[in-house]
Amino acid sequence: MRFGLMTEPQLGMTYDELLRAARFAESIGLDVFARSDHYGFMGLDAPHATDALATLAGLARDTERIELCVLVSPITFRHPAVMAKNAATIDEMSGGRLRLGLGTGWTEHEHTAYGLPFPPWQERFLRLEETLIYLRAVFGKEKTGFSGTYYSAQGPARPAPTGRLPIVVGGSGAVRTPRLAGRLADEYNITFVPAGGIPARVEKARQAAEEAGRDPESLLISLMGPAITGPDEAAFRRNVEATAASDPFGRSGDVIVEQLANHGLPVGAGPQARDILERLAAAGVQLFYLQHMGQLDFRLLEELFTTLNP
Repeated sequence: MRFGLMTEPQLGMTYDELLRAARFAESIGLDVFARSDHYGFMGLDAPHATDALATLAGLARDTERIELCVLVSPITFRHPAVMAKNAATIDEMSGGRLRLGLGTGWTEHEHTAYGLPFPPWQERFLRLEETLIYLRAVFGKEKTGFSGTYYSAQGPARPAPTGRLPIVVGGSGAVRTPRLAGRLADEYNITFVPAGGIPARVEKARQAAEEAGRDPESLLISLMGPAITGPDEAAFRRNVEATAASDPFGRSGDVIVEQLANHGLPVGAGPQARDILERLAAAGVQLFYLQHMGQLDFRLLEELFTTLNP
């Protein structure tokens, strides 16, 4: 199992805080540092929501080894040409360390707040599919241009990616999202799925990859979600209290633990949490992005990662 740290800066993180988190993730040997892409968040007044791609460009220069990922960027925020130019530039700035995550977008509130169109889900999904084909064309993964209902491109763009520039498709859908990821993405990121819902999604994604003439095993399967653990029961309870104390949504520790358990995420003292992680690996998960909300607590985070991956 590979590990990444997933942050939610729209809950109130400056660039300097984001940089400290990325350097921390790099210092403890994590594979990936990821951040969300939101312009705001429901229920929070005037959050300090920095731009995802602008901050990743900064991190590209301010970190050295760790891969950088946007998990995921709504296709409603940017035209594919703008996304492609930003991504290829950040990829160049980082020496080929960018992972580009894309999704349909789901928070109507932030679109309304900034006057951005928020089409019905069916249209957003079709736009996501066209965006993936568009990016494959302009990144040179396909030999021809692309002409669709919403977008078109005549051929490869410059600069071209310096590395692989993996494309990540993320979402919680049970059928269309995994099949889309299998056809057109390098990584399928599963989010907010009930316990037991992962194997069927993985199977659909790998089957779609095979039907598209791709090696199904080349598709990286990842999972994003919180975890709470500790080397023993006392440490676990202490970390539950610390997590609840800084929870931006005001949830109690018991509620947080119940929600993690319901989604089959690592929770409990070390052996229990590692057993859950092993079940996730058996279900096909190869990379776990530990989602962190609230104030940065590097002691807590280091204990979580060292307990999950001793």
